[in-house]
Order: sequence, then structure tokens, then C-alpha cells
Amino acid sequence: MATRLVKDAHSIHGTNLQHLVEKFIRTRIYESNYWKDECFGLTADLVENKAIKLRFVGGVYGGNTKPTPFLCLTLKMLQIKLKKDIIVEFIKNEDFKYVRVLGAFYMRLTGTAIDCYKYLEPLYNDYRKIKIQNGDGDFELMHIDEFIDELLHSKRMCGITLPWLQKRYVLEEAEQLEPRVSALEEGMDDVESSEEEDEGVASPDHRQRSYQDLDKPHCSPTLSYGRSKSHPSPQRRSPSLRREKQGSKSPRHRRNKSRDQRHRSRSKSRGHHHSHRHRSHSKTKSHKKSRKGNE
Repeated sequence: MATRLVKDAHSIHGTNLQHLVEKFIRTRIYESNYWKDECFGLTADLVENKAIKLRFVGGVYGGNTKPTPFLCLTLKMLQIKLKKDIIVEFIKNEDFKYVRVLGAFYMRLTGTAIDCYKYLEPLYNDYRKIKIQNGDGDFELMHIDEFIDELLHSKRMCGITLPWLQKRYVLEEAEQLEPRVSALEEGMDDVESSEEEDEGVASPDHRQRSYQDLDKPHCSPTLSYGRSKSHPSPQRRSPSLRREKQGSKSPRHRRNKSRDQRHRSRSKSRGHHHSHRHRSHSKTKSHKKSRKGNE
């Protein structure tokens, strides 16, 4: 009974329920301590108690391909063939998130395409976080809506190859499934209806002014450099103010200026003295020549 299917269980997807899990992984599950200690002799009434104790979701991990308790319970549920009503109650359980995830995973393995879309798509509105154990044994965080999206669109999940699922638009065209309306679209419709009500309350003149304002180009404010009439032009400074400004220069500037003036005066006096000596010397020479000529 530990590894055999119950007698009244029917085949799903054309195969034995336990064969939905690969033989190599099944062997690892049968050899695990969790299967021997917790899943041996487990019945449908006690599966929920074991599912409440789950703390993470995962398939197999490590180099030895060790199975997680989540995968062991999944195989046990496939073995005892839980009824659809029990699985639906697992999915609708809002108190224990791992019970809901376990029921959704089992529904994806055994349910029809219509049942998968019907019972799993409402879980898109569940944004709670769950822990996922990857193949390396490390834990990652994931939201329930992300997990459901991977269940509906991925080919492999938690170490198990998922059965083929009919596309949703095919079922919609065959009128077997109604078009899905997301919560985001409903919120957008509510916002648009509220905006239309606000526009209906506003007066036509107000709406016309608002449209005219929208037509105006949005220009950034610029500074005007032209002189306005209200502000008179600045008056020219009087000569007395200029003198006062020149006289209010620093003492260092005055000392440099006086030093330059003395230097210029000295250079002029030297040039004048040299020219005077040259003229006097020329006069004495001309005087001596004139005396010699008279003699």
C-alpha cells in the first residue's frame, strides 16, 4: 500500500496517477525519511493536517536529488486519489497559504483545462509571499500569483513535467469558457466612469476654458531685459562723484602712483641736465672758434 495506487482510482490523462511523477523521482521519494515517517498509512482525512505544517514549496534539491515534503505529499495525494471537492476546498482555503498552493498544484496535475482555468485564475488576486526551495537547496521568495502563472504557462514545475494544457483562447472560441476579466481592468473601468461623471457635472464654459488652456504652448518663464516705463533709467554720475570715487582709492594705489611720478620727474630732470651741458659745451666751442678768427 505504501507504493501502490488504490483500487478504485481511475487513470487520468491516459496514465496511472503515480506515473505523472518520473520514476527516478518516485524512487527518491519512496526512499526518503519524510515518506516513511509522515506519509505511510496516510488517508484523505489526514492529508490536510500534514499540509498545514508545510513551510515551503519545492521539488528536488541537492546533488543526491532529495525530495521536499511538498513533493512527497503531492505523490501521496496522487496515490490515494483525492476527490475534486476536497481539492476545491484546499484551493479556497485562505487561512493557510501552503494548503492553497498544494491544492492548486494537484489541480494542475489532475484537472481538465476548464477546471484549471476556472479554479486557478481567481488565485491571481492572492499576493501573499511563499518560500520556494530551488535545486541548489537555497530559498527564494515568490508571490502566489506568480506561482499560479507559472503553473498555467510553464512545462515543468517542482521537478515534475506538467500535463499539456489547452490554450485559453481556444476554449473561449468554442464557448466553453468565458473571457477572463482581470481586477486591473475592473479598476480602470471604475476610474473612467468616475471621470465621465466629473466631466458631466462640470459646466460647458469650464470645459471650454480647460480645452483652450491645453491648446496653449507650455513656455518656461523668461526674464525681460527691456526697460519698463515705471522704472526710470539710472542717472549719470556727476564729476564730483567721479572725483570722490577716484579719491577713495586705496593708499597702496596712491603710493604706487606717486612713485611713478617721481621716477618720471627724475628721468626728465636727467635728460634736461644732459641737454643743458651739451648746449653749453657747444657754445664754448663756438666762442673759442670765433675768438681765433678775430685774432
